[in-house]
Amino acid sequence: MEQQWQRLDGSAIRRPIEEEVRSVLAREKATGHDLKVCIGTDSQVRAGTIAFATVIVFLRKGRGGFMYVLSDTSRQRMSLKERMLTEVSKSIEVAYPLCGLFTAYDVDLEVHADINTNPQFDSNHALKDAMGYIMGMGFAFKAKPYAFASSCCADKAV
Repeated sequence: MEQQWQRLDGSAIRRPIEEEVRSVLAREKATGHDLKVCIGTDSQVRAGTIAFATVIVFLRKGRGGFMYVLSDTSRQRMSLKERMLTEVSKSIEVAYPLCGLFTAYDVDLEVHADINTNPQFDSNHALKDAMGYIMGMGFAFKAKPYAFASSCCADKAV
């Protein structure tokens, strides 16, 4: 079954996400908005199931923003590090096919990881791997406390 992208209000995106993003970029540029896009994923474990939410956050610099959400679940058992890297992988899977559009419309893209930069937190064990993966794919990388797409936006959607 194909996963369904949604707006924050829960309404479904009825066309492929690439078409939707192209339409959004054209519309926002035509209205003169200076955009930045942040992609991130968060997860929560509930009763043996891992719920994931990946978001594409469109920021209109100085004028608010909006986002699209893709939800997913897994019953696979994972260590915390594995789950953090799966979050990063899900973000990359969304960012990679869209990066050409962002380049064409001259829109900055960041990939956010819900990983703490403080070594006292367990998620920090995945920081170097996540940073290498994201930057190795050619994307700008942000971690907590600057990774709002994953730690705030996706966190609210998961």
